Amino acid sequence: MFQTILVAIGANLASTDGRTPLETCRWAAGQLAQLPGLERRGVSRWFATRPVPASDQPRFVNGAAWLSGEMEPYRLLEALQTIETEAGRLRGVPNAARTLDLDLLAMDDLVMADAALILPHPRLQDRAFVLAPLRDIRPDWVHPVLNLNVAAMLTAVSDQDVQPL
Repeated sequence: MFQTILVAIGANLASTDGRTPLETCRWAAGQLAQLPGLERRGVSRWFATRPVPASDQPRFVNGAAWLSGEMEPYRLLEALQTIETEAGRLRGVPNAARTLDLDLLAMDDLVMADAALILPHPRLQDRAFVLAPLRDIRPDWVHPVLNLNVAAMLTAVSDQDVQPL
């Protein structure tokens, strides 16, 4: 059983049914709470952030959820992608604007890398829009490869613009 499953939530386009990015992110957090075998332990505040890498896209709404329970990592990834599809996510160009983005960040101290899934997420330590929400829900979490806590990683990217909504 995983005690700490961390999922990043983000959106910067309205969903196909007209929800704003914030409404879609809140909806997605609710969908995470309904995944069989998992319990939602916490949801961060929502933050407004600029796209990374920088572009002329609309600002993102970002947050994070803390789950616990039993689910195989690939099955969880598939469940996250199903929720994204339900929100109208179209996969195409990397870093494109999107109706919903759910990233599996970490599952306890599991370290793995293959073509389908890398844990912990390979860029989470570089992104204030991921780390600021994590500080809300799991400030004590330590990256199993870097051996850094959320506060230390967030300090390293403090120049990135992340504003609470």
